[in-house]
Amino acid sequence: MNPRLTLASSVVGAVVVALDGTVLTVAQPSLQHDLGASFAQVQWTSTGYLIAVASLLVFAGRLGDRHGHHRLFGIGMLGFGATSAGIAFAPGVGWVIGLRVVQGVFGALLQPATLGMLRAAFPPDRLRTPIALRTAAIGVSAAVGPLLGGALVAGPGWRVVFLLNVVPALVLGMLALTVRPPRTASPTRLDVPGALLLALTLACLVHALVALPGWVWTASTAIVTGAAFVRHERRTASPLLPPSVIGSTAVGSALGMLVAASAALSGALFAGTFLLQDTLGLDPFRSALVSLPLAALMVAAAPTCAVLLRRVGARRTTAAAMTLLALGILALSRTPATPLLCTAFALVGAGFGTVMVAATHVVVREAAVESAGVAGGLQQTAMNVGPVLGVAVATALLGTGDGPGLPLGVLAAVALAGAALGRALPGLREAAVNDHGDSKDRTRVPAQR
Repeated sequence: MNPRLTLASSVVGAVVVALDGTVLTVAQPSLQHDLGASFAQVQWTSTGYLIAVASLLVFAGRLGDRHGHHRLFGIGMLGFGATSAGIAFAPGVGWVIGLRVVQGVFGALLQPATLGMLRAAFPPDRLRTPIALRTAAIGVSAAVGPLLGGALVAGPGWRVVFLLNVVPALVLGMLALTVRPPRTASPTRLDVPGALLLALTLACLVHALVALPGWVWTASTAIVTGAAFVRHERRTASPLLPPSVIGSTAVGSALGMLVAASAALSGALFAGTFLLQDTLGLDPFRSALVSLPLAALMVAAAPTCAVLLRRVGARRTTAAAMTLLALGILALSRTPATPLLCTAFALVGAGFGTVMVAATHVVVREAAVESAGVAGGLQQTAMNVGPVLGVAVATALLGTGDGPGLPLGVLAAVALAGAALGRALPGLREAAVNDHGDSKDRTRVPAQR
């Protein structure tokens, strides 16, 4: 598959997953009424998917490194499309929950592959623009998803929402399976025990953060299995997380920034909903209009970030963007005026969009080609765990009765803490060495004649 088609597949794959999540949020009330489901059952239509996808992302990335990212992408897309069609015709909420869990498994297969394919198709000095385009497309789907989902739910009904992704998923899945992956000279042995320990740790962590019944036991289990996973990885000859990936300070810092940024954003949006509707008295439609600049600036920030990375490097770009994100969140709790609220949401979108591109670029670029799937899995894990953490923090602080101001202030502090991690990211000179030197660039590019 040529680089352009690989980029198109990566973008569409990311959009399919992002659009599915945004439209489901709008469809859940109608789904609950139509199927006679309880609130807890409706919650599991999202939580079941999230637990499945978060627990398998890293192992799925390793499978892509071993068997080919296009192959994993194709299987993931076909399964995602098929389960979406199944949900559309589900006879009861139990079927919806079960199919959403299966959909999470296929989502875990395709998400790391969307980044692994880019790392394999583009040399490090040309990754900025593909990652920026992918991020911009996710921003567009985040803006369009609620509007499209609302229109479909109000018209044909919630079942049609799940048919949106079927055709593109099946077409791209079949196309990806026609690509023959290059043979690996010495394929790395799969670390199945490590994969099981990590999956159990992440599944229990997400369960605990969502504060489901029994969260104390799952939190305790996550601590125990997490410690066992670290011990296992230090002793095994073929670890699930290669030292070249987790041993990189830049990769660790970039992943930490993604967790902090996504936690701050999701928590702020959760608390901001109560601010706009309960405190300021805006109806849901006006609330959506006020927050629209967030999506618009997130889309605009993606290509702008590609330019900033080239001119000033990841270190300065991410530090400034995280600070911008923190200022936007803090401004939300300080002003009741609509124009200033729009400005605050614009700052949040610009900051988050820039961090997402820059930190993802560092994670993918720093990884060797043979570990690109694991790097993609770690990036996707950070982007799944961060929002759960942010909403959990916002929910706990809203429960104190002090209003949205307290959680928004704390989430702004989380973003500022993430900005401090930017010091470990490569500056402009280090990036130039990594792009053109031998230390990081593991991609062999044929000489021009």
